[in-house]
Amino acid sequence: MPSIPPGSWLGLLGGGQLGRMFCMAAQSLGYKVCVLDPGHGSPAGAVADDHIAADYLDEAALTELGRRCRAATTEFENVPAAALEFLAQHCSVSPDAASVAIAQDRIAEKRFIAACGIDVAPHVVITRDDDFQSVDAHLFPAILKSARMGYDGKGQMALDTANAALAAWTLMGCVPCVLEKRVPLRLEVSVVACRAADGTAVTFPLSENEHRGGILATSIAPARVDDDIARRARDAALRLAERMNYVGVLCVEFFVLRDGVLLVNEIAPRPHNSGHYTIDACVTSQYEQQARVMANLPLGDSSQMVPSVMLNILGDQWFGNRDDSSAMREPDWASVLTVPGAKLHLYGKREARAARKMGHVTCVAPTLPEAIERSNRVAMALGIAPAK
Repeated sequence: MPSIPPGSWLGLLGGGQLGRMFCMAAQSLGYKVCVLDPGHGSPAGAVADDHIAADYLDEAALTELGRRCRAATTEFENVPAAALEFLAQHCSVSPDAASVAIAQDRIAEKRFIAACGIDVAPHVVITRDDDFQSVDAHLFPAILKSARMGYDGKGQMALDTANAALAAWTLMGCVPCVLEKRVPLRLEVSVVACRAADGTAVTFPLSENEHRGGILATSIAPARVDDDIARRARDAALRLAERMNYVGVLCVEFFVLRDGVLLVNEIAPRPHNSGHYTIDACVTSQYEQQARVMANLPLGDSSQMVPSVMLNILGDQWFGNRDDSSAMREPDWASVLTVPGAKLHLYGKREARAARKMGHVTCVAPTLPEAIERSNRVAMALGIAPAK
């Protein structure tokens, strides 16, 4: 496939912050971006060169996007796979619908990962109430996860017994779920891999991630793991991408157990929050890689130039610890930006709400301890917990 020259249109399904950062990266390479998203004033739509406000399954809108753009992608995995399949009739689409469909269903995802010879946490599939009768007691304590539409801790419940799990499943509407053993975690890491249509692939350095309330709070890169763990994680991510014949940017999240065992938690067929650090710390960001893949350009250098710590900024920081919890107050950005090496990224969202991702700060420094120290100063200015 020939490369797509700058000045051409690239299409994007989804209007969130990941799409916003993709737009900026693609535009810096000289491309124009058209976003299809049902909302108005979305983070990506606000910076795109054009915005089609329509449902993701609107065939007329998809046809228009495909007519205008030579290549298209998605910025989050819950865009219906059927939309990608339809759009592929009109332009190049990466990743393809089949790859996205795997990541949209935890049951299909775990089966695929296991079929690739890669370990996942012990689990059972729940599709009916009788399934709870055969659950081994050794699976508990466990986490019940809805098979579809779960992200940022949504659709998940921690449970200690089969009876409690059955009750929770009933509250969740008896939807298909995965009941997964809570494993003895040492830490969580992720790998962002980028694979081109010709099969060439690169990975970014591992990110060490801390979640709070199911939402990513901090990412430290490079992750504080030994070379063997880093190699095994990169190899697993590349194997998954190759087995899917994946084209695009793919994030693979891992559990690192206390005994060094590595388990895949989940995959995301798109750039990832834990890869935000690549904007400020790497030669080529994950978003530029996404644009390069779509345009069939050579992959960029994924080397990390400086250590970094990324802090997610949630809408909670607009309220803070005050007597009047209904009053809003803009965070003290000036104090954040007095910290050397602090790079502020705000997503342009109109309304701050609890647990809503509003932006992030990446702190870079010559050494990782310095980056952590700088991130702690930023965390103090924002009133959030520092990286561990």
